[in-house]
Amino acid sequence: MVGFGKLKAEFDALGVTIIAASIDTGENAQVVADETGLLVAGGVTRDDAKALDSWWEDRRSIIQPSEFLLDTSGKVLTSSYSSGPIGRVDAADVIGMIKHRESQK
Repeated sequence: MVGFGKLKAEFDALGVTIIAASIDTGENAQVVADETGLLVAGGVTRDDAKALDSWWEDRRSIIQPSEFLLDTSGKVLTSSYSSGPIGRVDAADVIGMIKHRESQK
């Protein structure tokens, strides 16, 4: 999420809204929002992970990163599911993909 926060101005210029979600609630979720400058939905549960088809880690009771790029109609353009600390989407790559799609219109 930090990488997306660092490039938030570029996403804003493209008209992109980034929404993050976390198992954290209340003050802890707000800390993440403050650190990244992103909208953060708190309180992600095992049921939420299941609905997204994401990997839920029982040992720590957390959802592993699940990232989605949606178009303006809500269609999923790309997705990434991680089962550990690697394999996350790079924010700069997302900007590149959005710019490429826009150039094809």
